[in-house]
Amino acid sequence: MCRLLTFLIILGLLSGCFEADEPTATQTVLPENISGPELSPELSPDIPTPAETDRQIVLVADPWCPHNCAVDAPQEGYMVDIAREALAMGGYTLKYRNISWARALRMTRQGKVHGVVGAFRTDAPDFVFPEVAQGRASIGLYTRPDSDWRYAGIASLETQNLLAINGYSYTAELDAYIDKNRENRERIWILSGPAPLERALSLLEKQRGDLFAEDDYVMDWAIRNNPEIDRPRRAGQVGETLSYVAFSPALSNSEELARLLSEGTRTLIDNGRMNAILNSYGLSAMPEAP
Repeated sequence: MCRLLTFLIILGLLSGCFEADEPTATQTVLPENISGPELSPELSPDIPTPAETDRQIVLVADPWCPHNCAVDAPQEGYMVDIAREALAMGGYTLKYRNISWARALRMTRQGKVHGVVGAFRTDAPDFVFPEVAQGRASIGLYTRPDSDWRYAGIASLETQNLLAINGYSYTAELDAYIDKNRENRERIWILSGPAPLERALSLLEKQRGDLFAEDDYVMDWAIRNNPEIDRPRRAGQVGETLSYVAFSPALSNSEELARLLSEGTRTLIDNGRMNAILNSYGLSAMPEAP
């Protein structure tokens, strides 16, 4: 155990030499290469600034398939598809890029990009959200297959080591628990970087964490498309929430973009195009209020 802690400390010091997510002083952030080969903290560096884009909208996020997937994949995510078609109705084109979620929120807040894909209102209450959601999420807790632990409310987490993603919001209640216990390594480990799901599953398999909080649709998609993954066990649901394409509070056209996205999303729902997009991802339920 002492050797492991020493190894983690050394990795943390080395990572300070490279550009990476900027955790707060109270965060315990698991180094990005702890469970596999080192990954670039930013998957797509060619991100134009809003001043360069004219009628082109730049949206960023880490891959969170099927909501939003890898750039240039055969399917980039149903929320990306919805945003692209909805904003096209208002005369805009869309450029989508992958970076870590913490960096995506930071760049959007600073006005360096137009918005993020897959945001909950609790992720960034200061962002400009459309009235109509582009998706929904169901947050589950996942354990190793041989575990018999069951979620029985927030207090039941206190005996478990929970893996969570840097910058992610889950539900208001779970977010508060994570913030309260952020310095307690016996209860919370924060994963940072652009591919946290793979690292979380690896850590669970290696018994270096007890639980991982993740959207059920994302977990199902990962297992369906990666048969080599040892399916984790779902130990309960924390809650459901709507997800959005949300825009920068620092850009003057964000209100217009949110309005156009709402109108376009509503049109896609009314004309049946929304169902066609969802069906192409093996989904059927339109986003509704939880």
